[in-house]
Amino acid sequence: MAKQEYKKFPPKKLELDYAGKIPPYSEELEDTVLGQLMLEDEAITKVYEILNPETFFSNKNQKIYTVIQQLSTKSEPINILTVVEELRKCEQLDEIGGAFHIAQLTQKVSSAAHLEHHCKLLSQKYIQRELIRVSAQIQEKAFDQSIDVADLIDFSEKEIFKVAEGNIKKAAAPISVVLEKAIENIKLAQLNKNKYSGEPSGFSELDAITSGWQKSNMIVIAARPAMGKTAFILSMLRNMAVEYKLPVAMFSLEMSNEQLVNRLIVGETEIEHLKFKSGQLSEQDWKLLYEKTKILSEAPIYIDDTPALDIFEFRAKCRRLVDKHQVKCVFVDYLQLMTTRSPASREQEVSLISRQIKAVAMELEIPIIALSQLNRSVETRTGNKRPQLSDLR
Repeated sequence: MAKQEYKKFPPKKLELDYAGKIPPYSEELEDTVLGQLMLEDEAITKVYEILNPETFFSNKNQKIYTVIQQLSTKSEPINILTVVEELRKCEQLDEIGGAFHIAQLTQKVSSAAHLEHHCKLLSQKYIQRELIRVSAQIQEKAFDQSIDVADLIDFSEKEIFKVAEGNIKKAAAPISVVLEKAIENIKLAQLNKNKYSGEPSGFSELDAITSGWQKSNMIVIAARPAMGKTAFILSMLRNMAVEYKLPVAMFSLEMSNEQLVNRLIVGETEIEHLKFKSGQLSEQDWKLLYEKTKILSEAPIYIDDTPALDIFEFRAKCRRLVDKHQVKCVFVDYLQLMTTRSPASREQEVSLISRQIKAVAMELEIPIIALSQLNRSVETRTGNKRPQLSDLR
């Protein structure tokens, strides 16, 4: 009996991946799903996005499902005869137990009922195995003294995110559900005292155009250097946090958090910046300073000044900010100073950063406002110097 089990699940796989423990799998469930897929031609279309060959633990079941996928891709019927014939062409029929084994799979089931539910259960066991695999890799690297802790944390977050991203798929929603949600949002907007469907920026004319910053949007504010981009978003950040009590976060890649706070203080108190640098503050200035900074200290503002912030680290930090502080809007100053660990060209790197920021905004359902530099062509251009999309670096 033990010998037969080892034929299905090689000892090497159990030893290396699971350290002698029984991995999460169900042979009966795997056989049931394969049998159901061969009973109805269209059955696979219901679960194509849920299953992949690796979802099956048994090596022979992986081969059978791969063949079923191939038949589906070629729009050929999927049944006992076609699967057996395809396995024979691939010279894998004997490896999986012959035509008799395929016939046994269909005899175990009478219909394709509950196929989707069975596949979800199968997928859950696969995710458990993947998490075990990733955990083992993280543990192995954690024992390696030569690996930097920051790199280890980044590796851990990326690998776990890959497991979730690769297996937890969002299904297409029927329009009736989306319409219901849209109408509900309109009702909420009607009840909103500010009359904005999104998060208000505090600039009334801008909010009148945008109706507030909308969830899942990535907004790019671009200009040449020293044109007031940072001052603009600092004013916006202050308005949202102080006037509307909205938790907001800012990732500053160009200035330290002390510099940013100094600029917020200057804007709040309207005391000359040179007075702060020299420390020449009058008694009235000090009184005003303590009074105004108390307002700022109570505001739900979170500042991160990590230099050369990696886009994947940014994603992880945003998740934590939303989860822990319910942050409603994120600001990035500025986009070109972010980095990736990709060896691609800088143009491709910035393109990847932009896509990832948009993905984060959609995942967390918050607006993300990123500053960006315009290239020099806007200055050298004759005639109308109004910026265009092509001026974005």
